[in-house]
Amino acid sequence: MKIALVHDYLSQSGGAEKVLKALTEIWPNAPIFVLFHDKEKIKNFKKTEIKETFLSKLPGVKKHYEWYFSLMPMATEKHNLGKFDIVLSSSSGFAKGIITNPETLHVCYCHTPPRFLWAGTHKYLSDLRYNFLVKSVLSGVIHKMRLWDTLSTNRVDHFIANSKTVENRIKKYYRRESEIIHPPVDTNKFYTSPSTKNYFVAGGRLVPYKRIDLAIKTFNRLGWNLKIFGVGPEEKYLKKIAKPNIEFLGNITEKEKAKLLSECRGFINPQHEDFGIIPVEAMASGRPIIAYSKGGASESVVENITGVFFHKQTWESLLNTLLKFDNFKWDKEEIKEHAEKFNKHDFKEKIKRIVEDRYEEFDKGFNQPELIK
Repeated sequence: MKIALVHDYLSQSGGAEKVLKALTEIWPNAPIFVLFHDKEKIKNFKKTEIKETFLSKLPGVKKHYEWYFSLMPMATEKHNLGKFDIVLSSSSGFAKGIITNPETLHVCYCHTPPRFLWAGTHKYLSDLRYNFLVKSVLSGVIHKMRLWDTLSTNRVDHFIANSKTVENRIKKYYRRESEIIHPPVDTNKFYTSPSTKNYFVAGGRLVPYKRIDLAIKTFNRLGWNLKIFGVGPEEKYLKKIAKPNIEFLGNITEKEKAKLLSECRGFINPQHEDFGIIPVEAMASGRPIIAYSKGGASESVVENITGVFFHKQTWESLLNTLLKFDNFKWDKEEIKEHAEKFNKHDFKEKIKRIVEDRYEEFDKGFNQPELIK
């Protein structure tokens, strides 16, 4: 049984790349097909065979890949997967659009239908720091890509969603059923500290939808200490609006992140996330979450036990929730125990079993795409 892994592109380190890494641990001999690979940023896949497309040779693709969105559907279709029995795509964009033989099972682990094509189109265009003419051209490109994205779902035999939130999006935009397997969290890397320090933490990729600006506006008014880790296109803007009580740490190691989380008062999660691995890492460190009540956090956080929610995505709502934060008695061991429900070992067992079961059915001619009736 020959299996291949397909991922959109390797240019940033986030939750999707942690999923891909876990998949390579299940199937270490499986080659990885990507549109392009930024070897300077993503170094932990060296031992695995990685196959890139012609996009990898185009100028600026690793820093400004959005310039080449219109070419990505065609490039994805150029992956030659004819010799494989199973193809497992890890997709929040293009990877699910691969073309396979009739004898090949295609399982897609869907992180989300592409935000810039569906639920987040208007926000995506408004956040781009380009002029009106460029945005107008990009709007037309997005319209055509949305048609391709819809058609590409017909090439998937079985969808796996990373959360209930994403399962609902797959139903809404693709009219397809899916199973849910939450992303893997390496909970063994995180630990509880005997005491905490006087700061909160936020972080991850500094991109607009993460709404780190909301946390900054809130802590600007509170004057409390906030530490932000991660880098991204929003970094310059966020630093500009932040007051001295807010510290930017840039990229940090996993070891540094574990220490940072274990000693904080709580983790701020202001975004509407597909699932959200970092909040679970914070809970694995025994620390409570202050989260926007929509998206993946509503599935991973137990209100008043492992964290609290604010219900409007505004700084006023977040501030009011934080003012009540100390009214709760947080049990760090109970919080950590809850985080274990999302550990990497269980993820690997579940996805391996689903892929093998679906292939057995497919090989017997039973497995057909699940359409919503």
